[in-house]
Amino acid sequence: MTDDLLHFEDFPVGEVVTYGSYKLTREAMLAFAREYDPQPFHLDEEAARDTLLNGLAASGWHACAIMMRLNCDGFLLNSTSMGAPGIDEVKWLVPLRPDVTLSVRRTALEARTSKSRPELGFVKFLFELIADEKAVVTTQVCSIMFARRQAP
Repeated sequence: MTDDLLHFEDFPVGEVVTYGSYKLTREAMLAFAREYDPQPFHLDEEAARDTLLNGLAASGWHACAIMMRLNCDGFLLNSTSMGAPGIDEVKWLVPLRPDVTLSVRRTALEARTSKSRPELGFVKFLFELIADEKAVVTTQVCSIMFARRQAP
C-alpha cells in the first residue's frame, strides 16, 4: 500500500538523515576496477603510489554505485520515487581506500511541486558518502521525483 511509502511531503527542506553501513574491501575495489574502471591507480598499489592519489584508491564510479545502493536500502525502495531527471553535481573529495565502512548523510535542500504534473514533486538532495563516520569522500547533488500524498 502506498500510504506506507515515503512521499514528496515526507522530505522537509533542511532535514538531515544518516543511514547505511557498507564495508568496502580491497577485493571488491579491485573487482569493480577490473570490470568498469581499469586505470592503474585503481588496480595496482605500486602504480598508484606515484600518482596524485598516493596509493590504491577505489574508482569514483564505485563510490557512486555504493552510494546508490545505500540510498536504495536507506529510503528509495520504501518510497514513491519515480527516478531522477539527472545528477546536478558529483564530487570526489578524497581518495576512497579499502577497508573503510561507508554511510550516507542525506540533506533535503529544496522541494517543489511539478508545474506540468501536479501529482508529483521534486526534492533536491545533497548526498554525502562518509568513510568511518569521519571523512566525506564523495558528494552528489540531484533532484528525485516523488508522488505527492495529496495530489490535486
